[in-house]
Amino acid sequence: MTVQQFDYRDGDTVLQAGVVFPAGDGPAPAVLIAHQWAGRGEDEHRTAERLAALGYVGIAIDMFGKDVKGDPAGDNSHLIGPFLSDRAALLQRMRAAATFAASLDRVDATKIAAIGYCFGGLCTLDLARGGADGVLGVVSLHGMLDGNDLGGDGPIAAKVLVEHGWQDPMAAPNKVLAFAEEMGARDADWQLHAHGRAMHAFTNPHAAAPEKGMAYDADADRRSWASVVAFLGELF
Repeated sequence: MTVQQFDYRDGDTVLQAGVVFPAGDGPAPAVLIAHQWAGRGEDEHRTAERLAALGYVGIAIDMFGKDVKGDPAGDNSHLIGPFLSDRAALLQRMRAAATFAASLDRVDATKIAAIGYCFGGLCTLDLARGGADGVLGVVSLHGMLDGNDLGGDGPIAAKVLVEHGWQDPMAAPNKVLAFAEEMGARDADWQLHAHGRAMHAFTNPHAAAPEKGMAYDADADRRSWASVVAFLGELF
C-alpha cells in the first residue's frame, strides 16, 4: 500500500498527513492517527497501512507542522510543551485534522475515529473532551490522561477507549482514577484496559528504557491492537 502525502492547514500553519486508502473505490470510514512526541513518521504510516488493510482510510496526521520532526531517541519537550500549556491550541489542531479527513473524497464523513500514541493519546482524548466535531470514537494507547482547563462539563459524545500500561509513570494510578471520575461525570461511553506488566510506550518495539518506565511489551501490544480492531468494528 502506498502512503500519499496531503497538505492541509490549521489557520496559517501548513501541516502534512500521510494517507493510505483501502482497496476499492467507494467511500470508507477514516481513522486519524495522532503521533507520539517525535512527530509523524514511519510508525504512524505503518499503522495507517494496517488500518487500510482492515478497510479504513488510515490518516497519519500532523500536530507540529510540515517538515517539523523531533528526535525519536531524544527529548522532544520543546515540541509538545506549547500544546501542553495551551490545550485550546491542541484541540484546534485536532479539529483541523478531522476537517481535513472529512474533506477527502474517499472518506465517509459520517464515520471518522481517531487513535493516538503517547502524546497523541492525549490529543485524541482532548478531541473527545472538546466535542469531537463528528468523530464517533477515540482511542488512547499509553497516552497521557490529564484533563484540561477548557471548562467542558457536558456529556462526551464520542466513545472512548484507553489502552493503558499500569506501570506507566506518565499516567500513575491517581491520574487513572481522576480520568475515570472525569469520564463518569461527563456521562461518557468509555473503556479502560490496564495491562498489568506494561510500561509507557508498550507498543513501540524500539522502547527499551525500563529505568525510565518505558519498554516494549509484545503481549500488551498484541492485546491492545486486538482491542482497537474490535472497538473500530463496533463503532463503524
